[in-house]
Amino acid sequence: MARTPDGLRVPALVVLIGAALLAACDRPAPTETGEYLLPSAAAASLPNGSPFPAAGTFGPDVALDWFRLAYVLTQQERLSPPVASRAFGYLGVSLYESIVPGTHEYQSLAGQLNGLGVAPNVGHGQFYWPAVANAALAAIMRRMYGSAASQHRIGNLEASLAARFQVPPGIIVASSKHGQKIAGFIHDWSTHDGFSEYHRCRYTPPAGEGLWQPTPPGFLDAVEPCWGRIRPFVLSSAGTCDAGSPPAYSAEASSPFFQEAKEVHETVENLTPDQMAIAAFWSDDPGTTGTPPGHSMMLAAQIIEQQELPLDVAAETFAKVGIATADAFIACWWTKFQHNLVRPITYIHDVLADPDWTAPLVTPPFPEYTSGHSVQSGAAAQVLTDLFGALAFTDHTHDARGLPARSFDSFFDAAEEAAISRLYGGIHFRSAIERGLDQGSCVGRAVAALRFRRAAPIR
Repeated sequence: MARTPDGLRVPALVVLIGAALLAACDRPAPTETGEYLLPSAAAASLPNGSPFPAAGTFGPDVALDWFRLAYVLTQQERLSPPVASRAFGYLGVSLYESIVPGTHEYQSLAGQLNGLGVAPNVGHGQFYWPAVANAALAAIMRRMYGSAASQHRIGNLEASLAARFQVPPGIIVASSKHGQKIAGFIHDWSTHDGFSEYHRCRYTPPAGEGLWQPTPPGFLDAVEPCWGRIRPFVLSSAGTCDAGSPPAYSAEASSPFFQEAKEVHETVENLTPDQMAIAAFWSDDPGTTGTPPGHSMMLAAQIIEQQELPLDVAAETFAKVGIATADAFIACWWTKFQHNLVRPITYIHDVLADPDWTAPLVTPPFPEYTSGHSVQSGAAAQVLTDLFGALAFTDHTHDARGLPARSFDSFFDAAEEAAISRLYGGIHFRSAIERGLDQGSCVGRAVAALRFRRAAPIR
């Protein structure tokens, strides 16, 4: 709420609309801003002539609250990294597409993302963009997180945020309907990506020398073996960012493959405390954390908050990182199940003849090449660098778990540490790590090539 010069309390939205109208009449305008508005924001008009403030005049708080809840629900529902990446991708696109009509500089991704058509027309009504974002993210999250506990928490957050919107009820209703309509549109699009067909598909791993087999201690079946067939968001196909073939399998001591296995063995046998801390920080195990793509989204959230970015730039950031990590897992999983490469622990037990060797981290149940951590970290680093440059930052993702924050000179600095952490953890060969980073950067460049902003008018 704000106060008039005579002390009356009025909704902040009324003040903003009044400010725009008074300015048009060359009369002094009030300077108050409403809750969720950036401190320096003016009551900017949209192209359709509405005096309602544009999305870029609002802060990112609503979006931050929703993506942080998504991280928690990802952990609580024990989503696998591929499934989590898909959820974050659709959340990012839903947020972005819901607020695009309230921006001056941005345009829809319709016709740019695979299979995405034109969203329903929002008309020329007045919308309160934090309420639009609130409704859109609540609606899409209800489709991505299915447990009763998740549904309860989604409802609670939606109601809690809505209670703080000090604007006329009619505008809240219209804004919520718009957000829900866009989320429904994005969800309909998501149902054609192959998830219902390929999620948890049946799979019998091929047998043969150098091929992946279930690993100790659980000897679990492969996770999401058909994920490489899911429709990508932006890549023309899962194989667009081809990492090439891994080094040829060999048990010969002079071979590159043997030497990479020997490096894993010796690194684990001689781990330093800092290397062990790096392995633990980036492990991001499902059920314990919000998974690696969740870590990338939380890193984006930290940058958005630290840089005090407006809602429209926050939406662009979440959309880009979400799309990048989603396509990274599709590309990576396509590569993994094309090559079906043996894991270090199996090779070390059988070929290096050290059957008692154990890795600091439990080897996840899917083939070795390429490294999922590397691919998704490289993709996220690429889009974040394209957005913000070589920004130094401190990653506080695991503060609540008691893991010390880690500082980096750039996003690629962090990605390289996330990637090498898998060598320290004993679960990847170096070639999977290094080529995975390159594969991820390729995905990130494809995302960065999307036209989020309108072309400048020709003068």
